[in-house]
Amino acid sequence: MPSMIGALRPGRPFMVPISCGSVYLVCIWMVLMTTLMKMKVASAWTCPRSCHCSERSGIVVQCTSRSLDSVPPDLPLDTVVLLLSSNRIRHVGVQAFQGLRHLRELDLSHNIIESLEPGVFLDMSEALRTLDLSNNQLSSVPRDAFAKVHARVRLSHNPWHCECALQEALQELRLDPETINEVSCSTSVREEFVGRPVIQVLDGGVNFCNFHHKTTDVAMFVAMFCWFSMVIAYIIYYVRHNQEDARRHMEYLKSLPSATDISNEHDTASSVM
Repeated sequence: MPSMIGALRPGRPFMVPISCGSVYLVCIWMVLMTTLMKMKVASAWTCPRSCHCSERSGIVVQCTSRSLDSVPPDLPLDTVVLLLSSNRIRHVGVQAFQGLRHLRELDLSHNIIESLEPGVFLDMSEALRTLDLSNNQLSSVPRDAFAKVHARVRLSHNPWHCECALQEALQELRLDPETINEVSCSTSVREEFVGRPVIQVLDGGVNFCNFHHKTTDVAMFVAMFCWFSMVIAYIIYYVRHNQEDARRHMEYLKSLPSATDISNEHDTASSVM
């Protein structure tokens, strides 16, 4: 029988009768809702298996020194700090950080990164404040790799090849002032710039893009010269070959009996008859 709690007692409010079955159903409902909320929070905090995640005004993902050869694909979308230093990452594709619009700090230092795809940092470009690409194997980058990036960028201790594409990429960046002089030319379109800081060379008035255009002009001139040489050689060969054929034809014509000789032979034959 359902119990009456406080029902019809003077001075007490009227209470709805509650059965044991109703209490049981309410308890089950509360347990289910709590479980669903925990599942929702857990799904939002899913951390890559090889990393450690914590909360600090957003999610901090720590993947340092985990022998990773690529960026983990299941990063939380609320990540604000991503530490991927001291791994074996060689290439960073455009999908690596897609959707990480709240990322403020990205550390990719001390890897073996050789290439970056254009637009790789585009999704995080508005929020990103620090980007560390130091101590890698980058020799060049596409100009669009740092599109709309306003973060402080570290590019030191990479084997940079100083030429027009690198100059154009650096013009878009805010380099870290503490390491700016450690961004040096390992190779260059001009030998005298090897070993010198890139910014020092550019501040000296050097324009690598002018060297690029001059190199292109020289290459075109050499190609045109070779083409004209081939044409002239063919014409000379053609003329000489035709001259030889003409000489042989004239000698052949001279070796043929003339009309006078044929007439004399005919007269001689008639006299004999």
